[in-house]
Amino acid sequence: MSTARERILEATEELLATKDALAISTRAICDRAKVGMPEIYRQFGDKQGLLTAVADIGFERFLAAKRRNPLTDDPVADLRTAWDSHVAFALRNPHLYRLMFTPTGDAKPGAITEAQAILLQAVERCRDAGRLRMTPELAGQSILSANVGVCMMALSFPDLFGSADISAAVRDAVIGKVTGDEREDTRIGTATVLAQALVGTLTGTSPVSAADLDRLTRAMRPPAANPEP
Repeated sequence: MSTARERILEATEELLATKDALAISTRAICDRAKVGMPEIYRQFGDKQGLLTAVADIGFERFLAAKRRNPLTDDPVADLRTAWDSHVAFALRNPHLYRLMFTPTGDAKPGAITEAQAILLQAVERCRDAGRLRMTPELAGQSILSANVGVCMMALSFPDLFGSADISAAVRDAVIGKVTGDEREDTRIGTATVLAQALVGTLTGTSPVSAADLDRLTRAMRPPAANPEP
């Protein structure tokens, strides 16, 4: 028989499947878990404590998927695979992903450290193969920042940034920059600018206007095929 804590966590996860964390009330959680309101405070301290616990569960699943990514003889190709699996997780779990990567308050999910460590190991494989242009720490931080930025923009503005082509172009631009494995694509330069714009806008360090983001996004799209004569 499940405990009150387990029922509360399960109820919150179920509600997150269709609603953003900020839109979920403690009353709705308690009703679904069939517990009294004080139980949340006994188990988690407050709603923020509960959301942090749910984010940690999300990271456990996220990291489990990361560990299942295959390792090949090409560490740079493995970085691209890891990027794509990160995006796939975000698209499958939009509200949970936002909660994981945009925590509020002082409490931060502890598993973010392990997520960074897994990426660092992947980047160190590139270094050991002689395919890294910067320190593994800087390379890992750059890739994770751009990866999260692409996911957040795809979730927030799916019509503008939901295209798989955009994710792939930013992926190749960022990974190409840190490893030197740059691909011949006329959109790569624009992709690099777009990746920087995404991170700057999300962090507030260098916000970009919606018009500029739209311009960059349109520049990323492949040219339309010429009609048959």
